[in-house]
Amino acid sequence: MKVLILTNRVPFPPNSGYPIVVYNTIKGLVKLGADVTLFSLNTSKHRIDIDDIYDPVFDQIKFYSFDLDTEVNVWGAISNIFSDESYNVSRFFDEDAARLLEDILKETTFDIIQFEGLFVVPYLDIVKANSDAKVIYRAHNIEFDVWERIALKEPFTPRRKYLQFLARRLKYYETEQINRFHQVFAISEPDRQNIVKFGCETALDVFPVALDFEKYITDPSKTSFPTLFHLGAMDWRPNKEGLAWFLDEIWPDIEKLNSELRFYIAGKNMQQEFFEYDSENLVVEGEIFDAVEFINSKAIMIVPLLSGSGMRVKIIEGMAMRKCVIATSMAAEGIRCEHGKDILIADTADEFYRSILQCITNPNKWREIGENARKTVERDHDINVISKRMLNVYQKLISG
Repeated sequence: MKVLILTNRVPFPPNSGYPIVVYNTIKGLVKLGADVTLFSLNTSKHRIDIDDIYDPVFDQIKFYSFDLDTEVNVWGAISNIFSDESYNVSRFFDEDAARLLEDILKETTFDIIQFEGLFVVPYLDIVKANSDAKVIYRAHNIEFDVWERIALKEPFTPRRKYLQFLARRLKYYETEQINRFHQVFAISEPDRQNIVKFGCETALDVFPVALDFEKYITDPSKTSFPTLFHLGAMDWRPNKEGLAWFLDEIWPDIEKLNSELRFYIAGKNMQQEFFEYDSENLVVEGEIFDAVEFINSKAIMIVPLLSGSGMRVKIIEGMAMRKCVIATSMAAEGIRCEHGKDILIADTADEFYRSILQCITNPNKWREIGENARKTVERDHDINVISKRMLNVYQKLISG
Protein backbone atom coordinates (compact mmCIF):
# COMPACT_ATOMS: atom_id res chain seq x y z
CA MET A 1 0.00 0.00 0.00
CA LYS A 2 1.37 3.39 -1.03
CA VAL A 3 0.65 6.21 1.41
CA LEU A 4 1.46 9.90 1.01
CA ILE A 5 1.46 12.01 4.18
CA LEU A 6 1.37 15.81 4.00
CA THR A 7 2.59 17.83 6.99
CA ASN A 8 2.90 21.53 7.82
CA ARG A 9 6.31 20.99 9.43
CA VAL A 10 9.07 18.40 9.29
CA PRO A 11 8.30 15.75 11.97
CA PHE A 12 11.99 15.00 12.61
CA PRO A 13 13.09 15.02 15.35
CA PRO A 14 9.83 14.09 17.18
CA ASN A 15 10.34 16.60 19.99
CA SER A 16 6.90 18.19 20.44
CA GLY A 17 3.24 17.34 20.04
CA TYR A 18 2.59 17.54 16.29
CA PRO A 19 5.90 15.91 15.24
CA ILE A 20 5.42 13.09 17.77
CA VAL A 21 1.93 12.29 16.45
CA VAL A 22 3.08 12.29 12.82
CA TYR A 23 6.36 10.48 13.50
CA ASN A 24 4.63 7.64 15.35
CA THR A 25 1.99 7.39 12.62
CA ILE A 26 4.74 6.92 10.03
CA LYS A 27 6.70 4.55 12.27
CA GLY A 28 3.67 2.34 12.88
CA LEU A 29 2.64 2.21 9.23
CA VAL A 30 6.17 1.40 8.03
CA LYS A 31 6.39 -1.39 10.59
CA LEU A 32 3.23 -2.90 9.07
CA GLY A 33 4.72 -2.81 5.56
CA ALA A 34 3.20 0.37 4.15
CA ASP A 35 5.23 2.23 1.51
CA VAL A 36 5.25 5.76 2.97
CA THR A 37 6.13 9.02 1.22
CA LEU A 38 6.30 12.22 3.27
CA PHE A 39 5.87 15.74 1.88
CA SER A 40 6.61 18.41 4.49
CA LEU A 41 6.53 22.17 4.49
CA ASN A 42 9.78 23.21 6.17
CA THR A 43 8.55 26.44 7.71
CA SER A 44 10.66 29.33 8.95
CA LYS A 45 9.22 28.95 12.46
CA HIS A 46 10.22 25.28 12.77
CA ARG A 47 13.11 25.14 10.31
CA ILE A 48 14.94 21.80 10.19
CA ASP A 49 18.24 21.17 8.44
CA ILE A 50 17.36 18.05 6.46
CA ASP A 51 21.02 17.01 6.26
CA ASP A 52 21.07 16.75 10.06
CA ILE A 53 18.30 14.14 10.24
CA TYR A 54 19.65 10.80 11.44
CA ASP A 55 16.76 8.51 12.18
CA PRO A 56 15.97 4.89 11.19
CA VAL A 57 12.36 5.81 10.39
CA PHE A 58 13.52 8.61 8.07
CA ASP A 59 15.72 6.12 6.22
CA GLN A 60 12.68 3.91 5.47
CA ILE A 61 10.55 6.50 3.70
CA LYS A 62 10.66 8.70 0.62
CA PHE A 63 10.93 12.31 1.71
CA TYR A 64 10.29 15.67 0.04
CA SER A 65 10.28 19.09 1.66
CA PHE A 66 9.69 22.68 0.65
CA ASP A 67 11.16 25.67 2.52
CA LEU A 68 8.42 28.17 3.30
CA ASP A 69 8.31 31.45 5.20
CA THR A 70 5.03 31.46 7.15
CA GLU A 71 5.85 34.34 9.49
CA VAL A 72 3.06 36.82 10.14
CA ASN A 73 3.70 40.27 8.68
CA VAL A 74 1.69 43.45 9.08
CA TRP A 75 1.07 44.11 5.39
CA GLY A 76 0.05 40.52 4.75
CA ALA A 77 -2.39 40.64 7.66
CA ILE A 78 -3.89 43.95 6.53
CA SER A 79 -4.31 42.93 2.89
CA ASN A 80 -5.87 39.64 3.98
CA ILE A 81 -8.70 41.54 5.67
CA PHE A 82 -9.92 42.59 2.22
CA SER A 83 -9.85 39.03 0.86
CA ASP A 84 -12.10 36.09 1.64
CA GLU A 85 -9.26 33.81 2.82
CA SER A 86 -8.23 32.71 6.31
CA TYR A 87 -4.88 34.35 7.03
CA ASN A 88 -4.02 31.53 9.45
CA VAL A 89 -4.23 29.03 6.59
CA SER A 90 -3.30 30.98 3.46
CA ARG A 91 0.24 31.62 4.76
CA PHE A 92 0.96 27.90 4.26
CA PHE A 93 0.16 27.83 0.55
CA ASP A 94 2.85 28.46 -2.05
CA GLU A 95 2.61 27.95 -5.83
CA ASP A 96 6.10 26.42 -6.03
CA ALA A 97 5.27 23.99 -3.23
CA ALA A 98 2.10 23.07 -5.12
CA ARG A 99 4.13 22.37 -8.28
CA LEU A 100 6.52 20.13 -6.34
CA LEU A 101 3.57 18.22 -4.91
CA GLU A 102 2.07 17.91 -8.38
CA ASP A 103 5.31 16.37 -9.65
CA ILE A 104 5.29 13.86 -6.79
CA LEU A 105 1.71 12.87 -7.62
CA LYS A 106 2.57 12.40 -11.29
CA GLU A 107 5.55 10.19 -10.46
CA THR A 108 3.73 7.84 -8.06
CA THR A 109 0.23 6.42 -7.84
CA PHE A 110 -0.86 6.54 -4.21
CA ASP A 111 -3.63 4.57 -2.52
CA ILE A 112 -4.03 6.92 0.45
CA ILE A 113 -3.13 10.59 0.91
CA GLN A 114 -3.35 11.81 4.49
CA PHE A 115 -3.44 15.52 5.38
CA GLU A 116 -1.98 16.01 8.85
CA GLY A 117 -3.77 19.08 10.15
CA LEU A 118 -5.63 22.02 8.66
CA PHE A 119 -2.62 23.96 7.38
CA VAL A 120 -1.89 21.53 4.53
CA VAL A 121 -5.52 21.42 3.39
CA PRO A 122 -4.93 24.31 0.89
CA TYR A 123 -3.15 21.67 -1.22
CA LEU A 124 -6.28 19.49 -1.46
CA ASP A 125 -7.24 20.85 -4.90
CA ILE A 126 -3.79 19.93 -6.25
CA VAL A 127 -4.18 16.41 -4.89
CA LYS A 128 -7.68 15.94 -6.28
CA ALA A 129 -6.61 17.20 -9.72
CA ASN A 130 -3.64 14.84 -9.93
CA SER A 131 -4.58 11.70 -7.99
CA ASP A 132 -7.42 9.23 -7.55
CA ALA A 133 -6.21 8.27 -4.07
CA LYS A 134 -8.57 8.25 -1.10
CA VAL A 135 -7.98 11.42 0.90
CA ILE A 136 -8.01 11.60 4.69
CA TYR A 137 -8.03 14.64 6.96
CA ARG A 138 -6.48 14.25 10.40
CA ALA A 139 -7.68 16.92 12.82
CA HIS A 140 -4.92 17.37 15.39
CA ASN A 141 -7.25 19.83 17.05
CA ILE A 142 -10.13 22.08 16.11
CA GLU A 143 -8.19 25.14 15.04
CA PHE A 144 -10.93 27.75 15.18
CA ASP A 145 -11.86 26.62 18.69
CA VAL A 146 -8.32 27.36 19.87
CA TRP A 147 -8.50 30.89 18.45
CA GLU A 148 -11.99 31.56 19.80
CA ARG A 149 -10.80 30.71 23.31
CA ILE A 150 -7.66 32.83 22.93
CA ALA A 151 -9.77 35.77 21.74
CA LEU A 152 -12.08 35.49 24.75
CA LYS A 153 -9.14 35.93 27.10
CA GLU A 154 -7.59 38.90 25.27
CA PRO A 155 -8.11 42.06 27.40
CA PHE A 156 -7.04 44.59 24.74
CA THR A 157 -10.22 45.31 22.76
CA PRO A 158 -8.77 46.01 19.27
CA ARG A 159 -6.62 42.88 19.44
CA ARG A 160 -9.56 40.84 20.76
CA LYS A 161 -11.71 42.02 17.82
CA TYR A 162 -9.02 41.02 15.33
CA LEU A 163 -8.55 37.59 16.96
CA GLN A 164 -12.31 37.05 16.79
CA PHE A 165 -12.21 38.01 13.11
CA LEU A 166 -9.43 35.44 12.49
CA ALA A 167 -11.39 32.79 14.40
CA ARG A 168 -14.53 33.41 12.28
CA ARG A 169 -12.57 33.14 9.03
CA LEU A 170 -10.86 30.00 10.28
CA LYS A 171 -14.17 28.45 11.36
CA TYR A 172 -15.71 29.04 7.94
CA TYR A 173 -12.72 27.47 6.18
CA GLU A 174 -12.45 24.52 8.56
CA THR A 175 -16.14 23.61 8.42
CA GLU A 176 -16.31 24.05 4.63
CA GLN A 177 -13.37 21.75 3.94
CA ILE A 178 -14.25 18.88 6.26
CA ASN A 179 -16.69 17.14 3.87
CA ARG A 180 -14.30 17.18 0.92
CA PHE A 181 -12.46 14.14 2.29
CA HIS A 182 -13.28 10.44 2.13
CA GLN A 183 -12.42 10.02 5.82
CA VAL A 184 -11.74 12.19 8.85
CA PHE A 185 -9.63 11.20 11.86
CA ALA A 186 -10.26 13.07 15.13
CA ILE A 187 -7.60 12.86 17.80
CA SER A 188 -10.06 12.59 20.71
CA GLU A 189 -13.69 11.75 21.41
CA PRO A 190 -14.62 15.34 22.42
CA ASP A 191 -13.12 16.58 19.14
CA ARG A 192 -15.08 13.92 17.23
CA GLN A 193 -18.31 15.13 18.82
CA ASN A 194 -17.51 18.75 17.98
CA ILE A 195 -16.64 17.88 14.38
CA VAL A 196 -20.03 16.17 14.04
CA LYS A 197 -21.75 19.25 15.46
CA PHE A 198 -20.29 21.56 12.86
CA GLY A 199 -21.59 19.47 10.00
CA CYS A 200 -19.26 16.59 9.25
CA GLU A 201 -21.10 14.10 7.03
CA THR A 202 -18.14 11.97 5.98
CA ALA A 203 -16.78 8.88 7.77
CA LEU A 204 -15.27 9.88 11.11
CA ASP A 205 -13.10 7.85 13.51
CA VAL A 206 -11.01 8.64 16.58
CA PHE A 207 -7.27 7.96 16.42
CA PRO A 208 -5.55 9.21 19.56
CA VAL A 209 -1.87 9.92 20.09
CA ALA A 210 0.15 6.71 19.64
CA LEU A 211 3.30 5.97 21.64
CA ASP A 212 6.01 3.34 21.31
CA PHE A 213 6.33 2.26 24.92
CA GLU A 214 9.77 0.75 24.34
CA LYS A 215 11.00 4.36 24.37
CA TYR A 216 9.44 5.23 27.74
CA ILE A 217 11.57 3.37 30.28
CA THR A 218 11.47 4.70 33.85
CA ASP A 219 14.29 4.61 36.38
CA PRO A 220 12.95 5.64 39.84
CA SER A 221 16.50 5.84 41.22
CA LYS A 222 17.08 8.92 39.03
CA THR A 223 13.89 10.72 40.10
CA SER A 224 14.43 13.56 42.57
CA PHE A 225 11.74 14.53 45.09
CA PRO A 226 10.14 16.92 45.88
CA THR A 227 10.14 18.29 42.34
CA LEU A 228 7.54 19.76 40.02
CA PHE A 229 8.04 20.26 36.30
CA HIS A 230 6.40 21.75 33.23
CA LEU A 231 7.37 20.76 29.71
CA GLY A 232 5.93 22.30 26.56
CA ALA A 233 6.68 24.34 23.44
CA MET A 234 6.61 27.95 24.56
CA ASP A 235 5.92 29.36 21.10
CA TRP A 236 2.36 28.00 21.41
CA ARG A 237 0.19 30.70 22.95
CA PRO A 238 -1.96 28.46 25.22
CA ASN A 239 1.21 27.07 26.85
CA LYS A 240 2.56 30.58 27.51
CA GLU A 241 -0.77 31.79 28.83
CA GLY A 242 -1.28 28.83 31.18
CA LEU A 243 2.25 28.84 32.57
CA ALA A 244 2.18 32.60 33.21
CA TRP A 245 -1.09 32.15 35.15
CA PHE A 246 0.43 29.36 37.26
CA LEU A 247 3.60 31.34 38.02
CA ASP A 248 1.71 34.50 38.95
CA GLU A 249 -1.28 33.09 40.79
CA ILE A 250 -0.18 29.75 42.25
CA TRP A 251 3.59 29.33 42.46
CA PRO A 252 4.22 32.04 45.13
CA ASP A 253 2.12 30.03 47.63
CA ILE A 254 3.47 26.65 46.50
CA GLU A 255 7.05 27.83 46.92
CA LYS A 256 6.44 28.36 50.65
CA LEU A 257 5.36 24.75 51.24
CA ASN A 258 8.84 23.26 51.37
CA SER A 259 12.23 24.96 51.20
CA GLU A 260 13.59 21.94 49.27
CA LEU A 261 10.84 22.01 46.64
CA ARG A 262 12.05 22.78 43.11
CA PHE A 263 10.01 23.64 40.03
CA TYR A 264 11.67 23.02 36.64
CA ILE A 265 10.39 24.61 33.43
CA ALA A 266 11.55 23.37 30.04
CA GLY A 267 10.49 23.67 26.42
CA LYS A 268 11.41 24.91 22.97
CA ASN A 269 11.49 28.64 22.24
CA MET A 270 11.36 29.66 25.89
CA GLN A 271 10.30 33.31 26.07
CA GLN A 272 12.53 35.80 27.87
CA GLU A 273 9.72 36.70 30.26
CA PHE A 274 9.91 33.27 31.87
CA PHE A 275 13.65 33.49 32.56
CA GLU A 276 12.83 36.46 34.77
CA TYR A 277 11.03 34.08 37.16
CA ASP A 278 14.24 32.09 37.68
CA SER A 279 15.17 31.72 41.35
CA GLU A 280 16.68 29.23 43.78
CA ASN A 281 13.46 27.22 43.81
CA LEU A 282 12.39 27.77 40.21
CA VAL A 283 14.73 26.64 37.44
CA VAL A 284 14.04 27.70 33.84
CA GLU A 285 15.96 25.31 31.60
CA GLY A 286 14.69 26.28 28.15
CA GLU A 287 15.02 23.68 25.40
CA ILE A 288 16.28 20.29 26.55
CA PHE A 289 18.09 17.59 24.63
CA ASP A 290 16.24 14.51 25.95
CA ALA A 291 12.60 14.93 27.03
CA VAL A 292 12.28 11.37 28.35
CA GLU A 293 15.36 11.75 30.56
CA PHE A 294 14.08 15.12 31.80
CA ILE A 295 10.64 13.70 32.65
CA ASN A 296 12.20 10.70 34.39
CA SER A 297 14.33 12.91 36.63
CA LYS A 298 11.36 14.86 38.05
CA ALA A 299 8.37 13.75 40.13
CA ILE A 300 5.15 15.69 39.47
CA MET A 301 4.04 17.14 36.14
CA ILE A 302 2.17 20.47 36.06
CA VAL A 303 -0.04 21.30 33.04
CA PRO A 304 -2.02 24.53 33.71
CA LEU A 305 -3.58 24.89 30.26
CA LEU A 306 -6.46 27.38 30.00
CA SER A 307 -7.26 27.12 26.27
CA GLY A 308 -6.70 24.79 23.33
CA SER A 309 -8.21 21.63 21.90
CA GLY A 310 -7.02 18.24 20.68
CA MET A 311 -4.91 16.07 22.96
CA ARG A 312 -1.86 17.10 24.96
CA VAL A 313 0.93 14.79 23.85
CA LYS A 314 3.19 15.79 26.74
CA ILE A 315 0.56 14.59 29.23
CA ILE A 316 0.44 11.22 27.47
CA GLU A 317 4.25 11.07 27.63
CA GLY A 318 4.24 12.03 31.30
CA MET A 319 1.72 9.28 32.06
CA ALA A 320 3.82 6.80 30.07
CA MET A 321 6.75 7.73 32.33
CA ARG A 322 4.63 6.93 35.43
CA LYS A 323 4.35 10.55 36.50
CA CYS A 324 1.57 12.03 38.58
CA VAL A 325 0.11 14.69 36.29
CA ILE A 326 -1.73 17.65 37.81
CA ALA A 327 -3.63 19.33 34.99
CA THR A 328 -6.63 21.49 34.23
CA SER A 329 -9.75 19.90 32.78
CA MET A 330 -8.90 21.68 29.52
CA ALA A 331 -5.44 20.13 29.42
CA ALA A 332 -6.74 16.61 30.09
CA GLU A 333 -9.60 16.90 27.59
CA GLY A 334 -9.82 13.85 25.34
CA ILE A 335 -7.69 11.60 27.55
CA ARG A 336 -9.60 8.69 29.11
CA CYS A 337 -8.39 9.38 32.64
CA GLU A 338 -10.05 9.60 36.05
CA HIS A 339 -9.37 12.25 38.67
CA GLY A 340 -7.76 10.76 41.74
CA LYS A 341 -6.92 7.48 40.03
CA ASP A 342 -4.49 8.13 37.16
CA ILE A 343 -4.40 11.96 37.13
CA LEU A 344 -5.23 14.92 39.38
CA ILE A 345 -7.51 17.58 37.89
CA ALA A 346 -7.12 21.16 39.14
CA ASP A 347 -8.92 24.12 37.58
CA THR A 348 -8.38 26.80 40.22
CA ALA A 349 -5.42 28.10 42.18
CA ASP A 350 -6.79 26.49 45.33
CA GLU A 351 -7.22 23.09 43.63
CA PHE A 352 -3.64 23.20 42.32
CA TYR A 353 -2.39 24.13 45.78
CA ARG A 354 -4.25 21.27 47.48
CA SER A 355 -3.22 18.71 44.85
CA ILE A 356 0.46 19.64 45.05
CA LEU A 357 0.34 19.69 48.86
CA GLN A 358 -1.22 16.21 48.83
CA CYS A 359 1.54 14.84 46.61
CA ILE A 360 4.37 16.43 48.60
CA THR A 361 3.09 15.27 51.99
CA ASN A 362 2.08 11.80 50.76
CA PRO A 363 4.68 10.55 48.25
CA ASN A 364 2.91 7.18 47.95
CA LYS A 365 -0.07 9.02 46.46
CA TRP A 366 1.79 10.43 43.45
CA ARG A 367 3.59 7.14 42.89
CA GLU A 368 0.28 5.23 42.88
CA ILE A 369 -1.27 7.69 40.44
CA GLY A 370 1.80 7.40 38.23
CA GLU A 371 1.58 3.60 38.09
CA ASN A 372 -2.10 3.80 37.19
CA ALA A 373 -1.30 6.42 34.54
CA ARG A 374 1.10 4.05 32.80
CA LYS A 375 -1.59 1.34 32.67
CA THR A 376 -4.09 3.83 31.22
CA VAL A 377 -1.89 4.95 28.34
CA GLU A 378 -0.82 1.37 27.59
CA ARG A 379 -4.51 0.57 27.22
CA ASP A 380 -5.38 3.52 24.95
CA HIS A 381 -2.23 4.70 23.17
CA ASP A 382 -0.22 1.68 22.02
CA ILE A 383 1.40 2.36 18.64
CA ASN A 384 0.97 -1.24 17.46
CA VAL A 385 -2.78 -1.34 18.15
CA ILE A 386 -3.49 2.10 16.71
CA SER A 387 -1.39 1.54 13.57
CA LYS A 388 -3.17 -1.74 12.76
CA ARG A 389 -6.54 -0.06 13.17
CA MET A 390 -5.50 2.81 10.90
CA LEU A 391 -4.25 0.41 8.23
CA ASN A 392 -7.60 -1.43 8.40
CA VAL A 393 -9.41 1.85 7.70
CA TYR A 394 -7.12 2.43 4.71
CA GLN A 395 -7.88 -1.03 3.33
CA LYS A 396 -11.64 -0.54 3.72
CA LEU A 397 -11.47 2.80 1.91
CA ILE A 398 -9.54 1.29 -0.98
CA SER A 399 -11.75 -1.76 -1.33
CA GLY A 400 -15.02 0.04 -0.71
